[in-house]
Amino acid sequence: MATHNPDHCLFAVPKKGRLYEKVTAMLKGAGVEYHREPRLDIAICKDLEMTMVFLPASDISKYVAAGNVDIGVTGIDIVEESGLEVERVMDLGFGKCRLCVQAPVASKITDMKSLAGKRIVTSFPSLTKKFFDPLDKEMGVTTSIRFISGSVEAACGLGLADAVVDLVETGTTMRAAGLEVVGTVLHTESVLITNPNTQHKKIVNLLKHRIEGYITSKKFVMVSYNCSKEELEAVTKITPGKRSPTITQLTDGGHAVSSLVKKSDIVKVMDDLHGAGARDILVFELSNSRILFHMNINDGPIIYHLLHGRALHEAAHVFTPMNECAPMLISFLQSLGITEHNETILCTCQCNIHPSPVSKESYPTMMI
Repeated sequence: MATHNPDHCLFAVPKKGRLYEKVTAMLKGAGVEYHREPRLDIAICKDLEMTMVFLPASDISKYVAAGNVDIGVTGIDIVEESGLEVERVMDLGFGKCRLCVQAPVASKITDMKSLAGKRIVTSFPSLTKKFFDPLDKEMGVTTSIRFISGSVEAACGLGLADAVVDLVETGTTMRAAGLEVVGTVLHTESVLITNPNTQHKKIVNLLKHRIEGYITSKKFVMVSYNCSKEELEAVTKITPGKRSPTITQLTDGGHAVSSLVKKSDIVKVMDDLHGAGARDILVFELSNSRILFHMNINDGPIIYHLLHGRALHEAAHVFTPMNECAPMLISFLQSLGITEHNETILCTCQCNIHPSPVSKESYPTMMI
């Protein structure tokens, strides 16, 4: 049985459903390891001073706001409905949908004003009231808003409401109930939230970086190919990378090129590379990443997050801070390290990366 350490950071995640599955996959990809015993709603992380707590998604913002847990994953709609003070750390990019006003197709309602003063049923009474209040004031009426916890779409058909306010993802359930969207109250998705006064800000920031790295790695792949000197300019225009491609000269006079490409574009990019004369084109999936380089202009220290994971290890560059005269070396081992144990160094490369001119007070971000 798992026992919570009172000094641990508490991380609340949805205990079941599609959101639970997506959050679990995200945390696994971000390197957050834990074992949850069957029918137990608590689990201890293996490599972090953190305890996972499994709660209903609708309650997570309340626990975070009250300081009972330090960090959690829930929907924007739930956070906004609660009206509680939490810090929105980052959007997670899944669970996207809309909170919409829906009316029966047969009613042929096209103007929101015609619903002011009518009966509205919803699971989001606070957001619904906030949405209809300006219309009520304009029309001089009071909209009746009734709360029900589920099966909101059935309310119109059963004569309980003239319209409903409910979440729409694909619209299948809405259309099956004979409803259509009249207006949108809120766009929502899953978010990472934290209590503003948490004592575990280091862990919160670490989680943010890990999750950002995982999300980015799912959007990009690494493409590697060979080309002649004459073809180099044309092919690198096809794969410019996040900042610039990595180019290594080969002993036969040709070049090996590797670059990040959006996963959604990779098939067309491969076709274009082949047409431009590139050879030996390979694509590597990324399991995780650290892609942003952050530089402190005033103090000189470099805070860097390097591309890593099972396919890529210890990538680094030589670059020149704006307030330095000479390049600062960060060793570049295994620019395409396809090995877990560093037995093989495929190539050694150095690149100069210069940020755009900025004031000394700013903190530029450089992308590879």
